Amino acid sequence: MLGILTLATEFPRIAGDVGAAETFAFPVRYARIDGATVDAVVHRPDDALLARFVAAGRALAADGCAGIATTCGFLARWQRELAAALPVPVLTSALLQVPLLERLLAPGRRVGIVTYSATDLAPATLRAAGVDTDVPVEGVAPEGVFARTIRHGATALDREAMAADVVAAAQRLMRRDPSVSMFVLECANMPPYREAIVAATKLPVFDAAQLCAWFHAGLPPR
Repeated sequence: MLGILTLATEFPRIAGDVGAAETFAFPVRYARIDGATVDAVVHRPDDALLARFVAAGRALAADGCAGIATTCGFLARWQRELAAALPVPVLTSALLQVPLLERLLAPGRRVGIVTYSATDLAPATLRAAGVDTDVPVEGVAPEGVFARTIRHGATALDREAMAADVVAAAQRLMRRDPSVSMFVLECANMPPYREAIVAATKLPVFDAAQLCAWFHAGLPPR
């Protein structure tokens, strides 16, 4: 069983989202972290929340989870801290796959990151994930449907508008940096729109849901 630490968000979790149990073909158990809003984790990071993530991760491990993941790519900044504090392996972020994917490409080709917030994806967070700080990055429009839904919540998702915002970010990154040859989606809420990005860009796209499935496949039963 995979344990997943979730932010305190207020929008529907749909199939494909790491926060939706139906995304996975294996058992998952969730723990919502009180106070871990998008603002407190992404826009105005509160390091005091780390203790809550540790406590929740330990509880999930005690309940039988063989590994711990999260629903926010920005938590890569605590990868070392969480891995050190928890008794099972920890996968904080889709960003952790960037160094591997870069080694699959020919010289001169790059992995591009599509993120919830390019402004807030700090060099320290990239370094914590083992990612070079000169990596091409593009965020969804801060005023768009995707960003507003994730940050402020919603009672229903406009899936077409959400997909359009993520696709537009990927296309902007391609135009700005023609060396981009594959994408990593930082945000664990973006996997439902991966196929739309592939259709629009004709490039490989890797996300948090895929990475969680790979992670779980190697874990021993508990």
